[in-house]
Amino acid sequence: MPIAIKMPALSPTMEEGTLSKWLVKVGDTVSSGDIMAEIETDKATMEFEAVDEGVIVSIDVAEGSEGVKVGTVIATLAGEDEDASAPAPKAAQAPASAPAPSPAPAPVAAAAPAPKGDRVVASPLAKRIAADKGIDLAGVKGTGPNGRIVKADVAGAQPATAPVVASAPAATPAAAPTPAPAPAAASVPDFGIPYEAQKLNNVRKTIARRLTEAKQTIPHIYLTVDIQLDALLKLRGQLNKALEAQGVKLSVNDLIIKALAKALLQVPKCNVSFAGDELRSFSRADISVAVAAPSGLITPIIVDAGAKSISTIATEMKELANKAREGKLQPHEYQGGTASLSNLGMFGIKQFDAVINPPQGMIMAVGAGEQRPYVVDGALSIATVMSATGSFDHRAIDGADGAELMQAFKALIENPLGLVA
Repeated sequence: MPIAIKMPALSPTMEEGTLSKWLVKVGDTVSSGDIMAEIETDKATMEFEAVDEGVIVSIDVAEGSEGVKVGTVIATLAGEDEDASAPAPKAAQAPASAPAPSPAPAPVAAAAPAPKGDRVVASPLAKRIAADKGIDLAGVKGTGPNGRIVKADVAGAQPATAPVVASAPAATPAAAPTPAPAPAAASVPDFGIPYEAQKLNNVRKTIARRLTEAKQTIPHIYLTVDIQLDALLKLRGQLNKALEAQGVKLSVNDLIIKALAKALLQVPKCNVSFAGDELRSFSRADISVAVAAPSGLITPIIVDAGAKSISTIATEMKELANKAREGKLQPHEYQGGTASLSNLGMFGIKQFDAVINPPQGMIMAVGAGEQRPYVVDGALSIATVMSATGSFDHRAIDGADGAELMQAFKALIENPLGLVA
């Protein structure tokens, strides 16, 4: 029997996606592991691999289609011992004028008409599950291609203990809750100004939704400190000279990632997440680092950054940033994290307040290091100084605890030997 290829859930939060590009066509033979399509999720564009072997007999969702729900049949595969040149078998439909077997007092929702005769169109797996559970397939509605009964259709079906005459109340399933309608697009006047409209991709839609939710539901508190960078810059130069033979070059951001992770471990009250009626305290510091990708902002994660060497952080960060810009991050590489870091110093931004990345409890916003008048050892001098602002979820983190984290972060950067100790 034909095999239905369905829209996969490529991340735990994915409910729908865009079928960006087909990499196969009707008539192609595919094997398990072959790349069939590129699918844009709510985070990135990912490759979809074949699980079964066979020949593509139909493409049911055109490339470029948006809002394709998870579980939707997107293609059909001819399985083993099938004639791929023949069309997929269709369930024979009773003539439209044929009377119903037993009149009902009022029309009710019912399963799709069964095929003529005793033949039931079902996948081998569905038949095996039905036999094991004692389920009569004649009473099961198929959701596969052409009404074919698949595994999901029999998974929740009840075994048939005795012939039952379907009555209206029994045959009518409980009404599923109606999903909330999608908000209508805002009506924005153009005032006669020429413009070009660009349709939002899934990543940009997700960014808009999550940041709106964050600002509306999370009470942000902002704490800013000025940090002298001269000692950190000197240490970076020394480390890069030592690592030159290994082909590793540390950035200032790599050292800042390490400093934030160690500060969170020193002040665990800030390495937390607000989760409704509980507060989750994390035993390691996983740092999500904001990266500007063509599709939008994404935050690959340096896992357990507090326990890693700075050279390891630098190597991982380079690899993750490249994958982010190419849209090739895997879900485990950008989902999670206990805190975030956003650095706009390379753009000359002096100071800014970042929006918390839920469900995390804080994000550190780092500005540019610049020459400023600064008091050193009681005397006014010129020093390289940067401003850093921590945004904290005030439901989970008190102001005093946030201030303690900022103090620890500042101390680690101004006395950077603690980062390599």
